[in-house]
Order: sequence, then structure tokens, then C-alpha cells
Amino acid sequence: MRKNDISLVDIPLALILLTRLPLPRLSKVSFQRQSKAVWAFPLAGFAVTLPACLTAGAAMTLGLPEGLAAGLFVLVQVLLTGAMHEDGLADCADGFWGGFDPARRLEIMKDSQIGSYGVLALVVGIGLRWQALALLLGGGNLWAPLALALLSRAMMPILMTWLPNARQSGLSQSVGRPSRRAVGLGLGLAVVLSMPLLGPLTFAVAAILACMSLGFGLLARVKIGGQTGDTLGACQQVSEIAGLLILVALFS
Repeated sequence: MRKNDISLVDIPLALILLTRLPLPRLSKVSFQRQSKAVWAFPLAGFAVTLPACLTAGAAMTLGLPEGLAAGLFVLVQVLLTGAMHEDGLADCADGFWGGFDPARRLEIMKDSQIGSYGVLALVVGIGLRWQALALLLGGGNLWAPLALALLSRAMMPILMTWLPNARQSGLSQSVGRPSRRAVGLGLGLAVVLSMPLLGPLTFAVAAILACMSLGFGLLARVKIGGQTGDTLGACQQVSEIAGLLILVALFS
């Protein structure tokens, strides 16, 4: 691997980009590595989902039913990410189906107000996650969602390197286009860390999530001509929900 392709500073940089965890301030020079730091995106998923797993496990140990434990799981994830990915899902739903041309869709996505499509996307998305998590927890699969947190964050850089920026501003544009090397490293890291959790199923789940992400990327290209920070967040949500449904089908 070429010199400076990876650095330990990439880990806190990825956490700053994708979480609301309290972290030390980084120098301005560090933020010039944003496009290189995408390999560490799966670690951000690990950082926000491990506490969620521990919270759900503690809740069930104290006698709470799986449904409430799953609700706490989702709550912890939302708090630690600042609902960044959920916000992207809602904005994409509003924009993709609320506008009649790419310019108008991008305008709607940038609006801080949420519309009917966004509300429905959040209700359905959180509802599916909550129910699927309850079923997985009820079956004793406490740690399986941790693998999905890793794999779903590895899907985001795929869209970043594959699709052009739909607008010349915003989070995704400021981060820059990552190299295929950084994208591949992040995906490989997510797969390796997921193996102890899912075993050989990891490869099948990763392949399906990649196909889902590519399908969502094609939709984004048609609707807005590329990708934005919102589409990356929505991609993560779509991937995680798809992964949860797959695991429920496999483990039930």
C-alpha cells in the first residue's frame, strides 16, 4: 500500500464525520485526509452499535422483553449518530418523489423541513429495524446486528467513488472522491470483522448489501444525477434494513 494511504488519524476522523461521539479536536491538516479516511467508516459503525448491543443485552438481563430492548437499541444508535443517516433517508424520500426534475429534487433535499414522503420513510425504516431487531434478539442473536453496522458503512464509499457529486457543495463534495484502494480496504475490513459474528454468511450478506447499494446508486443517478451526503446516509439505512431482514429470514 502506498505511503500515506492509511493513517491512525483516519479513525477519529471517520468518527467525527459519522458520529456524535465526544472526540478530541483534530488539526485542519487532518481534515485534508477525509477522502482517504473512508476505509475507517466501518469502525464508526462498530463504535455506535457496540453500545447499542450492550444496552439491549443489559435490558434483557434486567427482564425487559425483546421488543423494548430493540427499541433501546435503535435509540442508542440514533443518539450516537445524531440521526445523520435517518435524516438522509428522509431527505432522499422527500426529494426523489417530491420533485419532477433533478434541480427541484436537490432543492427539496436541502430544505430542512420534512415532508410526507420523509415521514413515511422514517416510520417504515425505524419500524422495520425495530421489529427485525426484536426478532433477532428473541432468537439469541445479540451480536449479529453489529456485523450489519460494519458492512452497511462500507457500502457508503462505494457510492462515493462510483457516482459523481450531484451538487458542488455539501458534506459529500467536501469529503472528496475516495480511491478504489480506500474503498476496498474498508470493505475488506468490514468483512474480516464480521466473520466472527456471522461466519461464512458474511460473504453472502456483503454481496447482497453491495447489490442493494448499487441499485440505490442507480436510482440516485436517475433522480438527481449522482450522489450527495443524504444519498450516502440513505444507502446506509437501506443496506442495514435489508441486512436485518436477511438475517431474520436466515435465523428464524
